[in-house]
Amino acid sequence: MAEVTALMVKELRERTGAGMMECRKALVESDGNIDNAIKWLREKGISKAESKASRETREGIIYSYIHFNGKIGVMIELNCESDFVARTEDFTGLAEEIAMQIAATNPLAISADQIDPEVIEREKDIARNKALNEGKKAEFLDKIIEGNVRKFCAENALLEQQLISDDHRTVKDLISAAIAKTGENIQVARFVRYSLGGN
Repeated sequence: MAEVTALMVKELRERTGAGMMECRKALVESDGNIDNAIKWLREKGISKAESKASRETREGIIYSYIHFNGKIGVMIELNCESDFVARTEDFTGLAEEIAMQIAATNPLAISADQIDPEVIEREKDIARNKALNEGKKAEFLDKIIEGNVRKFCAENALLEQQLISDDHRTVKDLISAAIAKTGENIQVARFVRYSLGGN
């Protein structure tokens, strides 16, 4: 069993934003391996988030973000369960990070199931035609189309996107970590992204 030092706990806290006791436990469970501890924390965060997902979120904030060049703006409604959590710096920071993600990536919807079915069908047609033009065998078409649609959703559904600040995590991972830290359900209710000239 590797010794868990204060320095290791500090590093894990800085990298994940998790609480001190959770970081210590993760390091103990992972025999002092930082990467495995991060994985352990993410898995615990996801399971905690899933257990809270059905709880109502009637509090929260409307957060606005204007990109530094003044040509892109985002408004996001981020909900939680209590006014106490909604007023914390961590919650505002979460809203800001998600708003910056939206500004940078221009997602089509919050989750994959909210993407317009017509858009999904168009992507399927593009994938099918591309595969046929490349001479792919008919028996592989369904798998190829499914893979292309999954990739499209990962790039265009906010929750499935890789973070611009950390490409090893998704927006959903970021929110799951915040749920684990606050003990409350947190949901992106809606967002709108404006850009000069409408692009």
